[in-house]
Amino acid sequence: MSDYVIPAPKIPTIPVEGGGEFPVRRVYCIGRNYAAHSIEMGDDPDRDPPFFFQKNPNNLDASGDFPYPGQTSDVHYEVEMAVALKTGGTNIATADALDHVYGYAACLDMTRRDLQSEAKKKGRPWEIGKAFERSGPIGPLQPVSEVGHPDNGRVELLVNNEVQQEGDLNQMIWKVPEMISYLSDFFELEPGDVIMSGTPSGVGPIQKGDVMVVNIAGLNSLTVKVT
Repeated sequence: MSDYVIPAPKIPTIPVEGGGEFPVRRVYCIGRNYAAHSIEMGDDPDRDPPFFFQKNPNNLDASGDFPYPGQTSDVHYEVEMAVALKTGGTNIATADALDHVYGYAACLDMTRRDLQSEAKKKGRPWEIGKAFERSGPIGPLQPVSEVGHPDNGRVELLVNNEVQQEGDLNQMIWKVPEMISYLSDFFELEPGDVIMSGTPSGVGPIQKGDVMVVNIAGLNSLTVKVT
């Protein structure tokens, strides 16, 4: 019998504003949830149903640094709002969905766009373009008790002090309660699940040395340097 001891996997966490850590179970990302972004990616926002893909829990990173990843020459930013769940279930009614939310945070869905585009052309999954190490820069979670449920207000991303993305939370095609309800019809949601709620138009490439700043109305800003 081998005497090798299998190490217990580390549970990924993200910080909570004011202290503490939030353990992350799963990360669901909704695709093309702002009409203008759906159009810029070549789709019809009036016809497309919602769809989701997943990042890995340990892809979320609160360090403030984004190391430029390998095997790509076209990495794009996508500003998003993260929704963290404190409770879950299946077949959650839209009217009850916000009761399951612990808090919110500014975040980014960094994308190896060249690899994603190649996968799309071949009809393959997107994970190689989306679910790579530290691809989800995120700020500390702010509990609902402190910030409520943000559902309108400016969303923007600045790169080197220039606005590159801008929109409003009220422009989401599928609102946060609808996302939670829809997901719960297909998956059993649990505490620790995080939903990244989509990005406005204006996505584009970054380079080493760039500084990205995410501003979402009602939430703390997030600053990330590309290294």
